[in-house]
Amino acid sequence: MKSLTATYLEVDLTSGGSSARPVPSEVVELYLGGRGLGARLLFDSTPPGLDPFDERMPIIFSVGPLTGSAAPQSNRFVVTTKSPATGAIADSHCGGSFATKLKKAGFDGVIVRGRSPRPVYLEIKDGKAELKDAAHLWGKGTVATQAALPASFGKAVIGPAGENRVPFACIVSQNRIAGRTGTGAVMGSKNLKAIIADGSAATFERDEAFKELQKEVTEFLRSHPMTGQILPTLGTANLVMTCAGRNIIPTRNFQKGHDRRTPELAGERMRDELLIRKDGCLSCPVKCGRHIRLGKGEGKGPEFETIGLLGNNLGIFDMQTVAELGELCDDLGMDTISMGGVLGFATELTERGLLNSELAWGRVEAYHEAIEATARRSGLGAELAEGTRALAKRRGGEEFAIQVKGLELPAYDPRGCFGQGLEYATNNRGGCHVRGSTMFLEATGPVSIDPHSTAGKPELVVFQQDMNAAVSSLVFCYFASYAVLPAFAFKLEASSAAYRLAMAAASRATGPALWLAMRMKNPAQLLWFEKFLSAAWGRRVGLGEFMRAGARIYNLERLYNLREGMSGSADTLPRRLLDEPTFPGAKAGVPLADMLRRYYRVRGWDSEGVPTPATLRRLAIRS
Repeated sequence: MKSLTATYLEVDLTSGGSSARPVPSEVVELYLGGRGLGARLLFDSTPPGLDPFDERMPIIFSVGPLTGSAAPQSNRFVVTTKSPATGAIADSHCGGSFATKLKKAGFDGVIVRGRSPRPVYLEIKDGKAELKDAAHLWGKGTVATQAALPASFGKAVIGPAGENRVPFACIVSQNRIAGRTGTGAVMGSKNLKAIIADGSAATFERDEAFKELQKEVTEFLRSHPMTGQILPTLGTANLVMTCAGRNIIPTRNFQKGHDRRTPELAGERMRDELLIRKDGCLSCPVKCGRHIRLGKGEGKGPEFETIGLLGNNLGIFDMQTVAELGELCDDLGMDTISMGGVLGFATELTERGLLNSELAWGRVEAYHEAIEATARRSGLGAELAEGTRALAKRRGGEEFAIQVKGLELPAYDPRGCFGQGLEYATNNRGGCHVRGSTMFLEATGPVSIDPHSTAGKPELVVFQQDMNAAVSSLVFCYFASYAVLPAFAFKLEASSAAYRLAMAAASRATGPALWLAMRMKNPAQLLWFEKFLSAAWGRRVGLGEFMRAGARIYNLERLYNLREGMSGSADTLPRRLLDEPTFPGAKAGVPLADMLRRYYRVRGWDSEGVPTPATLRRLAIRS
């Protein structure tokens, strides 16, 4: 490869025209690919205040500089646009085979604008693009839609929720989901049912050094306790018992952090009673997906977020039922996190007499009907489809509406991991757990950097967010980053005095140490991410440059949100999470205010949360 230039396909659905657009090497060098390039292209190609459903709004599909290289966990794509759920920047990430197929078709991304007068799908084959009639696909679920399209192509499709512009509609590729922020609704607003891609172009030239690096990292991931044992054995559902034990799994709309019936939903139970085989993305040695028995058939095993939000949060403790509700959301094309959050909030509204509905904790049939109705925008579903924030404005209950910036929270209650609470509040796309996953270092991983301390957390969150921005711009799966913790950390005895002493020291030293490391001019290549990027670019990239790219991307996203009217006042949490304790002896929830002030200083933002001119100069950000 040894090239910094990326080529995107630009498509105008209104006119039906298309053309190739090379991205200058200096832009690629600053923003890497995937998430970073998508953010830069969105910022530069839209005027302030443009509605997400305006036909001029682009929806951008991006791969990364390692796509097609067979580097472990590199076969992913990112969808970027403006979120109809939050009004902020939207980017959603997905596995499957679409990324490599798009690269084989000759492109590093697709920029779609305009609105077709009729339903269409976009076929990309060997450098050529053609819009085809999708009338026969409109109204179909994502499973039937993919089955009706040519088998050899990589596919990115929407379901009825996207067609009906549900703000948390997703995009589906095989059984992988670009789930968050409502990218499927923007796609549906353009009457675009699917994008499919295939081709025979060379994707990546691998020399012997690259092959050796690929082999080395693959073997490392397979031997590491997290990526080689825990995730392959239990999938993401390994978190169920951990989160319940740490009192942070959402229960009845985050009223509590555990339930005595939660073990019924454990990953161990899925493994022992339902698992048929492991599943995973192309070029991934981890295989964290599950394929399980479902009734008399078989299907996709639920991820932890689906278990947490559509199961434990709703009082449903039957694994097969949770899996069926998750598959229903996938087929309709809706984010299971947001759907579970909306249903939890609506159930509590009903319980308090603020909403007239059949919803009640554990009432499976009512939830099933509500999911169907939401995707179709019928009956109660017309209200649920607008999301938690809009429902609270209409029905009340804003203090227990569990959302940040309009995006429902995932399945980690921050009252048991304060750094994660700060991360939720400051994330550019709203209530999201994959912008840093600070909870892994506080509560869900093998170590516990005092989850109820604020010491060092702002620095730690900044580091995690910037690292994630860089990794997801490559585009690599962020699960690989869990292997950054050395194997011996998974063997520590948490009850020992030495462990407690080490973690107390780490809570004060880790954040500042990581923050200082980010500012090193030419550090060693400490991780495999910058080594792979060096191979792609043909020059040495150190951790410092890699992390500065992440900071640059994160700050550009912040500038976009500020431009769109989202001020620092949005960097907050629901009152329930700030004020209502769930731990014995606690008088409140997340102590956000002090952490937030420090976070702004570490970021190089002013007291209103705006990046300073000095920060923009340091990061070479053109706004």
